[in-house]
Amino acid sequence: MPTPTIDELTLADDPAGWSALGFSLSDGCCLLRDVRVRFAGKEQGKGLVGWSLRDIASTELDGLTTRLSDRPAWAQAPTHPNGVVGIDHVVAVSPALDRTVSALQAAGLDLRRVREEPTPAGAPRQAFFRLGQEILELVQEPAEVLERSGGAERPAIFWGLALLVDDLDRTVAAFGPHVGTVRPAVQAGRRIATVKRSAGLAVPVALISAERRDGSQP
Repeated sequence: MPTPTIDELTLADDPAGWSALGFSLSDGCCLLRDVRVRFAGKEQGKGLVGWSLRDIASTELDGLTTRLSDRPAWAQAPTHPNGVVGIDHVVAVSPALDRTVSALQAAGLDLRRVREEPTPAGAPRQAFFRLGQEILELVQEPAEVLERSGGAERPAIFWGLALLVDDLDRTVAAFGPHVGTVRPAVQAGRRIATVKRSAGLAVPVALISAERRDGSQP
């Protein structure tokens, strides 16, 4: 079976904010490497509201709103004026990691590994799925979040994006005051910076440098 790949992400956001940060847009959409990002407007929900995938066996992904796509792969987009190359990973959050992992595997997604160590942000576990050139990072909700939010029966949700950049320092400079401090990423040899709320984007976004030449990444 072919490996599932991402066709399109749908954001409940307006394209103007992305254009102001140096992204190239066409017809209200943004092509990040081989994934199209469609801006549906902030009235359509909150953040990343859905995606379409090619070559999946099911669209039942434990609450992650998914459509089956039969569109061919997009021609790879050039680097954006701000230095963003594409999407490194899509982040989703689950109150029951093993349950969501099982649903994703049943749909044909390619599980690469499960990280059992806590992250700096406090997530106790993560699972990584390869979707063509991109990765889905599935994060287990911490125990304190589960208690506040009503337990593990809730579905998984999309959370944010990590965008791959050619030159992190140049892109941080292009974003101006809207980016936090550059710091080491969890992936060895890479660096990451978080886009601040002042940028006005409807979805959490991080900027991450390219992987090391020895291939150190999930």
